[in-house]
Amino acid sequence: MQVGAEKIVVLGTGGTIAGTAASAEDTIGYTAAQVGIGALLDAVPGLAQAAGAAQLVSEQVAQIDSKDMDEDVWKALALRCAAHLADPGVRAVVVTHGTDTLEETAWFLHRVLAGARHKPVVLVSAMRPATATAPDGPQNLLDGVAVAATPGAHGVVAVAAGEIHGARGVRKVHPQRLHAFDSGEAGPLGWVEQGAVRLAGGWPAAAESADSALQAVAQAAAWPRVEIVLSHAGATGRAVELLAADGVDGIVVAATGNGTLHHRLQSALERAQAGGTAVRVSTRCPLGRVLPRPDDTLPDARGMGPVKARVDLLLELLARA
Repeated sequence: MQVGAEKIVVLGTGGTIAGTAASAEDTIGYTAAQVGIGALLDAVPGLAQAAGAAQLVSEQVAQIDSKDMDEDVWKALALRCAAHLADPGVRAVVVTHGTDTLEETAWFLHRVLAGARHKPVVLVSAMRPATATAPDGPQNLLDGVAVAATPGAHGVVAVAAGEIHGARGVRKVHPQRLHAFDSGEAGPLGWVEQGAVRLAGGWPAAAESADSALQAVAQAAAWPRVEIVLSHAGATGRAVELLAADGVDGIVVAATGNGTLHHRLQSALERAQAGGTAVRVSTRCPLGRVLPRPDDTLPDARGMGPVKARVDLLLELLARA
């Protein structure tokens, strides 16, 4: 590395992008998180050119299938991101991640990384393993590094299939296709075209409470337990009763429509709330948000979908501890 050169730090967490299969034709029977981050980067020609004047350095934070993502890995990842973002010699952080829980990790990092106010944190992933005949990971890495190297870039974003998505809107919408992410009604923030970024709007701003949120995460001896339940035809509320009896700290409910709940489930949630369990109401609808009513007995999730509402409630409960 050249003395005094800016760095783009690539943090590996595993995922399909680092997965391998027994044959190049197999794109669903692979094992995720098999290739180390150094080897993954070495296998992609053109990364150094995509980084421009910055030097690429890598670090393995975790090596897991993102379906198994947990709060301990989030904590480790957030602390490493924060440390690198605070380094004046670091231009950006890129995180390789599995697709299954990428939207949750992106929102968590948005909520806790004050350093993303001035520098980008770019999550990249893949729908096909590294051993596939035509893997999508290399192009996503090239695009992610190009975003990281873009002057003025900041905030937590995800880059996949040539699109740039903000942490708030990004979600996985398809189990197999390469174009597996969208941002709902908002649409992508922009696109990467032949290594150049074209924005539809501005870069996302970091959360105002990020400093205190990261401090709570760093100091947490244990994480609160927050679970998600679903309202549906015939819901009984029994799952809520069992969770409350087991000492769960919070429950996010994916409600029908504009926060509507089966009457048995609503009664169980109200009892759980009266007993000290924090409850938040989201919607299972893929578009739109819950608009609260004056007579609501359960607080809404402030426009977030169920999995991101769970992240918010986790951080809220940590802040109270």
